[in-house]
Amino acid sequence: MKRYFSLLLLATLTMSCEKDFLQRDPGVAISQNNVFTDPVLATRFADNSYNYLLDDFGRLSTLQNYKGTTGQFADEAIFAEPNTGHGVLTMNQGKFLDGLSTDVVSVYTRMYQGIRNANVVLANVDKVKWTEAQNGPLIKAQQLFLRAFFYYELVKRYGGVILLDKPLAQTDNLDLPRNTYEETVAFILKDLADAEDILSKTTWGTIYSPASDWDAGNNGRPTVGAVRALRSRLLLMDASPLNNPTGDAARWQKAADAAKSVMDMGKYGLHAQYTTLLNQATSPEYIMIKVRPSRSGSGNFLGDFIIPPSAGGAQGQLNPTQNHVDLYEMSNGKPITDPTSGYNPQAPYTNRDPRFYANILYNDQTWQGRRLAMWVNNQTTPATFGADYQPGSNSFTRTRYYVRKLWPESVRGGQSTAAILNFIFFRYGEILLNYAEALNEAQGPVADVYTAVNQIRTRAGMPALPTGLTKDQMRARIHNERAVELAFEEHRWWDILRWKRGPQIVAQTITAMDVERLANGTFKYTVIPMPGIYQRVFEEHMHRYPIPRNEIFKSNGILKQNPGW
Repeated sequence: MKRYFSLLLLATLTMSCEKDFLQRDPGVAISQNNVFTDPVLATRFADNSYNYLLDDFGRLSTLQNYKGTTGQFADEAIFAEPNTGHGVLTMNQGKFLDGLSTDVVSVYTRMYQGIRNANVVLANVDKVKWTEAQNGPLIKAQQLFLRAFFYYELVKRYGGVILLDKPLAQTDNLDLPRNTYEETVAFILKDLADAEDILSKTTWGTIYSPASDWDAGNNGRPTVGAVRALRSRLLLMDASPLNNPTGDAARWQKAADAAKSVMDMGKYGLHAQYTTLLNQATSPEYIMIKVRPSRSGSGNFLGDFIIPPSAGGAQGQLNPTQNHVDLYEMSNGKPITDPTSGYNPQAPYTNRDPRFYANILYNDQTWQGRRLAMWVNNQTTPATFGADYQPGSNSFTRTRYYVRKLWPESVRGGQSTAAILNFIFFRYGEILLNYAEALNEAQGPVADVYTAVNQIRTRAGMPALPTGLTKDQMRARIHNERAVELAFEEHRWWDILRWKRGPQIVAQTITAMDVERLANGTFKYTVIPMPGIYQRVFEEHMHRYPIPRNEIFKSNGILKQNPGW
């Protein structure tokens, strides 16, 4: 694909104004007017908007700083911090500190920088003498979609925010009030409608057509399917308890219809194997992805963050908790809490949902040609430890688990071997789950709800859901299905917030697995609570992020904070 890159001559565009989130036009080597007299420069300026998307995994880690966003947890996993031993901060255990909660602060700034870049393009797009290779309407559609995406990232965190539909000039008032949540959602929906109108009706040579989307050199740009997928995600959030406390069925139906509009396109389907979903150059399941070059185990995301020192990596920080592992059903479709499920606490990894084996690395599993050793032998003096569990160092699993889903087996830590690991913005599996959840809330567990969920389960190798579920039972099964199917794809935290289930899920006791190696070579498994430093606080007001206090202070009292902060 074409790389989305910044035009270096314009790099200071987002760096000059004291009020970071509302940048004014600075002086640059090439004036903005000159940029938009040249279709090549204008295209590069427009492509810069892509650089503000949040487009990699592990963004919620307390240590890693991908795209400037850290600070929370996702998927009932901890991000072990080697220097302090601290696990995941939940908005600093209920106390908001600007300097630490960078998912709160940096995303706010970054999204407004992206919005400004898109607004500059949209304000000038009709002035450019475009060619077929640099096409104005298509650039306009992309900027509308990207602006909608930036505002979606804001509204899901903060609720209503300041809406800007044009770049601010030097003389404009920068002390602006927040728009309402409803106004923000309406703004996003209009941008999506305008983008879809262009993308669905325009054909430009070999570059783009509504039927075949972008040519091979432009994969990763928005399509009609991507527009509809973002609309589906937005309206699902809008219908959820956080924003729909009365449970208005009409809003749920609207969300169901949005997901169905993607399904009815007939363009997408489930990838044949769940285990290789993130590792494909193309897939019928991909609606919009970040196409990346193959990643190696030497440094960066895999080497520094995912792969532990025992496998040649640096930290191995992303450690699924026992809470997450317990979400995976038995292969017969029964939860492990069901006394008839066949679950054996001393053989906890036997006969589980196949997605467990695709997502989680656990003790005694064969991986990269050897058995993972996450045990302690207390029968020696002093105690000895398996190679993959070394509590004497700062870099080891705190839970006796690592993440397989984000670690292609062919990639060796510290080596140049590489494999594809795409970041997925939207995939068809999410759409099916969006549809099932919304339709169940609107109409109850009708046949189409079962059909959508069972497509996901069948692909995974799981039996269909039992018939006769109540609406509440179906809701619980869908929530669990999302946690398992979308694990480690940057969904779980946002699901918890929109469901308003932070106190029940985030603040539950966080557990790990203690694995003891016995004299006969077998293992004793015991679920244990993690130390207090890994336990989390969640209060009701935390379902919405606080507006960064620095922005509040600079606004002369005009910008209002979210309740409870």
